[in-house]
Amino acid sequence: MEHQYNHNQLKWFIPLRLATFVILFTVVSWWMKFPGFLILPFILYSIFTLSFTVILAFDKKKRLQDVSLIITILHFIFEIIIESGIIYSTGNINSPFSALFILTIVSAALAFRLIGTLIVASGVSLVYAFIIWLGLSNITDLVPTQEALKTVFNVQEDVFYSIFMHILIFYLTAFISGYLAEHLKLRDKQLADTSQALKQAKLETDDILRHLNSGLLTIDPQGRIIFFNSAAEKILGYREQDVRGLRCKEVFAERMPNLASSLVEGIDLRIPQMRQELNIINKDGIQIPIGLSISILKEKNHSLRGVIAIFSDISDAKMMEAKVRASDRLSAAGELSASMAHEIRNPLAAISGSVEVLQSNLAVTGENAKLMELIVKEYHRLSRLLSEFLCYARIDRTAYDKVDLCHVINDTIQVLYHQESFNDNIMVKFEADESIKYVVGDEDLIKQLLINLAINSCEAFEGNGGKIIFRLVNDDDSSRVNLLVVDNGPGISAENIKKIYQPFFSTKKNGTGLGLAIVHRICAALKTSLSIESEIGNGTTFQVQFHIFKTDRFENKTANLTHQFPVIS
Repeated sequence: MEHQYNHNQLKWFIPLRLATFVILFTVVSWWMKFPGFLILPFILYSIFTLSFTVILAFDKKKRLQDVSLIITILHFIFEIIIESGIIYSTGNINSPFSALFILTIVSAALAFRLIGTLIVASGVSLVYAFIIWLGLSNITDLVPTQEALKTVFNVQEDVFYSIFMHILIFYLTAFISGYLAEHLKLRDKQLADTSQALKQAKLETDDILRHLNSGLLTIDPQGRIIFFNSAAEKILGYREQDVRGLRCKEVFAERMPNLASSLVEGIDLRIPQMRQELNIINKDGIQIPIGLSISILKEKNHSLRGVIAIFSDISDAKMMEAKVRASDRLSAAGELSASMAHEIRNPLAAISGSVEVLQSNLAVTGENAKLMELIVKEYHRLSRLLSEFLCYARIDRTAYDKVDLCHVINDTIQVLYHQESFNDNIMVKFEADESIKYVVGDEDLIKQLLINLAINSCEAFEGNGGKIIFRLVNDDDSSRVNLLVVDNGPGISAENIKKIYQPFFSTKKNGTGLGLAIVHRICAALKTSLSIESEIGNGTTFQVQFHIFKTDRFENKTANLTHQFPVIS
């Protein structure tokens, strides 16, 4: 006899069992006034009723399934005993409580399979026949079996018919209820399988759509929003529960009318729209670009079912595109610089040599002497410009090596003291927790990078005093270290920060506009990130991030370094 419940069976089984208990308790206590021969069976019946109810209600993981089976069987046995005693004491074959057996059989159908229900019906039939036999024989002492059988078969025809009908009803009830229970169990299994299939289908469709990184919304032919995933909420700044069922033109009219127009156009024209770029205003009032594609959803009869819009925030892509274009411009400027430097340097050297000969052979005075000095001065200026041109043009790929960053910084400071833009009122300081810090890079390029940053700070002071600090700070990533070049100069405006790495851009009187362009190009060559923080009146901080040199991983590190475009922040 297999004992197995599911959720739907328990919904009916436990209330039916408790209702049967209440009925029996009422009959025994109110109708029969607790006869002595039923007190002990009824106490045991009550204990088993409470036990199996508690187990079935709280044993969700079915750890006590074997125990619950034994208790349930004992519960049915004592229930049949109580029902037999009630029928025997309240009229025997004429007892109005014989229908209590039917409740037991129906309950058994919910607890056991068809075979188990038929077994219970057989037991009930035997017990019923036995108590009828006891009632009809009307004996106080045991009689021989042969006499007992005669008593049963010699009863009136209507009595025999009544016994037969009761037993027939018991079996019919057992068969019907058992069959329905089996059918219900089969339907429950089919429902569970269907539910699982629906969950799987939902996982493959709705849940996937809701968790796409791209925004997705759908509208019906009337322009009402019917689907709005999480990415769409994040990009557009609307909650699905607030916009579902509303017309898209009304929802998007204020902050993104061009998006609403594209959606309505998709409904009107019924033509898919390939990738297009739109600008929208997000919930913070910031304009952001999005890439939008619109597809048309049609029924089998080709009528319009709705419009699907897929979109994404392309701000990062736009920023990267701008950086790539800037890098291309810098590369082109570098090639141009190299060509110009080679073409100009030779005639410039001839001019310089000729002027020096004239100065030594001719006694030039007055205005002519000033002109000679101007030629020499401009020669040196052009020579410096050409040197920076060549420096900028030659920075490309580099060979990675082990570099002591602290040593390079100290050398940079010594070189800085002899620069034309440096004066005695400028204080230079180096701060670091370690005296040796090995990084991956090219020593000459790193030194050139730091000299250009330091000269940029010196020139920003415009002949006045100031402070320059080189500071090494360990990064949160243990494989990197940050070098900060801090000055207390006049600072850079937000508008100019966007242009400082462009070749020939300079706000200084005698600047060539190549110093920070060279810094930018070196960082690209070294594959290090470069960032800047500056505020008018509060100085400027450049941050360069280097990879720490580790012997056991040096080859892998240099081979796997990905190109990082300098970040301006």
